[in-house]
Amino acid sequence: MNTQITPQLPIPPHFNPEEVGEVWRVSYQERAVEAEIWAKQHDIKPASSDKSRICLLLIDVQNTFCIPGFELFVSGKSGTGAVDDNVKLCEFIYQNLGVITKIVPTLDTHTATQIFHPIFWVNAAGEHPTPAATNITPTDIEQGIWKVNPAVADSVTNGDYELLEKHTYHYVKQLSQDGKYPLTVWPYHSMLGGIGHALVSSVEEAIFFHGIARQSQTQFEIKGENPLTENYSILRPEVLEDFEQRPLGQKNTRLIKQLLEYDAVIIGGQAKSHCVAWTIDDLLTEIKQVDATLAQKIYLLEDCTSPVVVPNIVDYTEQADAAFARFAEAGMQIVKSSEFGNWASGIGH
Repeated sequence: MNTQITPQLPIPPHFNPEEVGEVWRVSYQERAVEAEIWAKQHDIKPASSDKSRICLLLIDVQNTFCIPGFELFVSGKSGTGAVDDNVKLCEFIYQNLGVITKIVPTLDTHTATQIFHPIFWVNAAGEHPTPAATNITPTDIEQGIWKVNPAVADSVTNGDYELLEKHTYHYVKQLSQDGKYPLTVWPYHSMLGGIGHALVSSVEEAIFFHGIARQSQTQFEIKGENPLTENYSILRPEVLEDFEQRPLGQKNTRLIKQLLEYDAVIIGGQAKSHCVAWTIDDLLTEIKQVDATLAQKIYLLEDCTSPVVVPNIVDYTEQADAAFARFAEAGMQIVKSSEFGNWASGIGH
């Protein structure tokens, strides 16, 4: 059974693409009233009646990554990457309100003292590493270039500094053995309780409007709060076990199972080279263990995601493109948000 393709809906008059790069308060009650009227005007049915069930998985569409001037703005090659992506993303949500069953936004969630933040590490002079410009390798630790800040052991391992040292060495070694990116020291970002942690206002508004119009609860997924591991992917932390093979974190098996039960999963968000790529990679690993043909029902919105690019420091464009090429080879579908009518006919087939 193919999904029933409905004509694209108009974009509601409240949406202003010029505001996508800004932070502001969503007028919930006003939008809720408008969304119910909109649903009646355009004969938008409740999501519970969908014959083909479509999930829109949005990775880390948060101010910290998506608003110029915030901590880790994903500029891409163009310099305005995440803002341009989110204009298209909002339009995609509004135009396809009637067929998106569930929206699942992920939220990168951090506190100050975590293994990838500057406070966690010191050199011989007691200085912290420069964020975004520092990777920490096993060799760096062996040579004493960087060591765990003794003062953080009190809050992370109840004062057991030796335990923390053993863990961090095991951790950076495990990253290199598993073919992951080396441990990058990032600027403080996605700080729980801060405005950087919040969804981009325009995207939050679109998601809320969808939830009311389709009477479909938005499903927020939290990741990244464990101080001892990175968590680029929503489906699992970078390292699952500590140096004594005890569980350090665990796979999000509930979400994995849920995603594989949809007729289609559409994925966008930030950054293409990091949290988006790692999430898709983990999903592909799970798919291969169940049924490799399930990859065909994963749709990647290539125009709603950008790679990490910091001019004269790092450029992950090639790695991001290579990852997406690998996903396509595995059967996933690389698509444009504006061409939904062209590729949606395969959903539920």
